[in-house]
Amino acid sequence: MKTLLLTLEYPPFHGGVANYYGNLVKYWPASAKASAGKPDGIFVLKDNLINQALPFLKWLPAYFALRQKIKQEKIEQVIVGQILPLGLVAWLGSRFFKIKYSVILHGLDFSFALKSWRKTTAAKLILNQAHKIIVINNYTAGLVKAFLGAGAEGKIIVVNPGVDQKNFQLRKKNNLENKIILLSVGRLVKRKGFDKVTDALPEVLRKIPNLVYVIIGNEAELKNSQFKNAIVINDALDAERDAWYQACDIFIMPARNIDGDYEGFGIVYLEANLAGKPVIAGKSGGVPDAVIDGLNGLMVDPEDVGEISQAIIKLAQNPDLRQKLGKRGRTRAINEFNWEKQINKIYQFLNNEHHSCHCEERSDEAISG
Repeated sequence: MKTLLLTLEYPPFHGGVANYYGNLVKYWPASAKASAGKPDGIFVLKDNLINQALPFLKWLPAYFALRQKIKQEKIEQVIVGQILPLGLVAWLGSRFFKIKYSVILHGLDFSFALKSWRKTTAAKLILNQAHKIIVINNYTAGLVKAFLGAGAEGKIIVVNPGVDQKNFQLRKKNNLENKIILLSVGRLVKRKGFDKVTDALPEVLRKIPNLVYVIIGNEAELKNSQFKNAIVINDALDAERDAWYQACDIFIMPARNIDGDYEGFGIVYLEANLAGKPVIAGKSGGVPDAVIDGLNGLMVDPEDVGEISQAIIKLAQNPDLRQKLGKRGRTRAINEFNWEKQINKIYQFLNNEHHSCHCEERSDEAISG
């Protein structure tokens, strides 16, 4: 079946959403057939799809682009990367062409769709008419199920992001052999909780004076100067970021929910686990899909600076616990989260090859309602 991914975010655009879609195409079972011009496969329609000059009909250019692609490639199903506004484009396309569409939800995109009655009405129309709904975490899946009620039955599957097992060539770029390295990776936005980590550092440093906090991230809401006692590295290349994963002792991102803006999953936790490192994570949003307290890391109240500091101290003082959590996390990341496996779940779900799905606390399976 010929499939089209309709998205605004796709590599080389950076971020978790773009990364998810890049791997969706990379590991799609029929992608090689598509590139060879054979009857099956997945195609991508992206970039410059929305006309910002048309505030009320800004999605129309995307509709005409979709229409052309459907005719040109004989597309049979569409995967929508952003419920608004591209979900409206896919919905309209399904009215005029014999195609079905499915929607992928990450978290903030769904919260954004509930900000006004107009967006909520559009979201309900799009999701009710969707063939399938793919959600990257159980938290958002629960919200969607409550939002749709009976309309969600048999339509939702949770497919967490995956990780690539890479052969890293790791180097320590700093003379930190006698230091405990605490690492964060992510955009410098409040919901990541890096500011809470720096608030916790005075207490931590009193007991662990050889601890060093390193943040790898680009400036956004917060500035480098706001992170006292931290080394902030902007615009790091992937190889440098991966080297820091290997060099660190503990990874931390106490992500929190700020007015519906929450972490959809947190691929960085699994990336740190893949390097054999324990993680400290905030109990919010889709994070519990990535981190299981006591298995691959420690979960903390992301608003409680004292709890954050105690978690850091606990791991810093206990190398055996760090090793145990890191080893378990690496095994789990390799066995349960690899892109080929995750994308096969989507492929089978969309092509009705997966019939006995249900949603559980630690499951990637479908919500049966």
